[in-house]
Amino acid sequence: MKKVLVAMSGGVDSSVAAMLLKEQGYEVVGATMRLWHANDDKKRPGGCCSIEDISDAKRVCNVLNIAHYVFNFESEFKKFVVDNFVKEYFCARTPNPCIICNQKMKFEIFLQRAIAMGFDYIATGHYANVEHAQHLRLKKSTDKTKDQSYALFRLDERKLERILFPLGELSKKEVRQIAQNANLPVAQKPDSQEICFIDNNDYGTFLKNYDPLTKIEKGDILDKNGKKLGVHKGLAYYTVGQRSGLGLSTPEPRYVLSINSENNTLVVGKKEDTYSKVCFVKDVSWVNAKPENNFIADVKIRYLHTAARAQVKSKENNCAQIIFCEPQMAITPGQSAVFYYGEYVLGGGVIVKNNENM
Repeated sequence: MKKVLVAMSGGVDSSVAAMLLKEQGYEVVGATMRLWHANDDKKRPGGCCSIEDISDAKRVCNVLNIAHYVFNFESEFKKFVVDNFVKEYFCARTPNPCIICNQKMKFEIFLQRAIAMGFDYIATGHYANVEHAQHLRLKKSTDKTKDQSYALFRLDERKLERILFPLGELSKKEVRQIAQNANLPVAQKPDSQEICFIDNNDYGTFLKNYDPLTKIEKGDILDKNGKKLGVHKGLAYYTVGQRSGLGLSTPEPRYVLSINSENNTLVVGKKEDTYSKVCFVKDVSWVNAKPENNFIADVKIRYLHTAARAQVKSKENNCAQIIFCEPQMAITPGQSAVFYYGEYVLGGGVIVKNNENM
């Protein structure tokens, strides 16, 4: 009997994943990662892996009659996810901490712990599929409204051999119905929507308090020609493409075009100014073998972006240039560009400003 360690967040998805694997005949054990949060005492109602979430995961494991572990990964999470998040924001980039958490915490540290404990696989509640053909391939989930393959592009064949995604063929509605039918205590638990380690999604206050030696200072808001239009409250409060919260009185709405940490300025413009056809990415990785140097793919530049057709040109040092067939709005440094071929994830990388740091 194959052994599976299920990463259980205390939510409905990972709970149903554990139940389905047990029904399929695996020897299943649940494990919850205790992660760092801005509130050190962890006495908070929401967010991922709070005391409440750990308790919920344990309750589900009791219902399923499986063992449950708690792994204290607070220091690792702070080092790899939180510190990276802070560094990126102060470099005028907008990171996606969920991608880093998946890459470092779930599919490196958690996976390594599972292998050391003698498990054959780990499993999560992600909505994605692994196709077992000539090569293992990462594939979109059946429910495209919940597909999470974008956040998993760092997985390669070696890791996919050890990972199970039991929910890949299901919809969220079906998952909740399965949980309801099985009387799982988290069947109607709401999904977590915000950054798990920040209260009330208040990035600015978090960044200001996280490192008191780093100041968030006001600066100029400029138009494309360098004319001063107003004053921003600190670069950490803004992202490329943002419209609200600029505090400007202009005849037409203005959008953030670029964030410049070197001179502490925001450059804003009209909506049409936010569109561009070219971007660069670094730290590119591939699920399978690297495609030819120049290829056509559908590219997503953020989680909720509709993938757009583009030419991908490989560069030196795991970098690439992306040339979209049609201009795309708010291509944001720090976010990830993920390459798709139909239903399959080819790979991806991190968007950089023009070709900086390539």
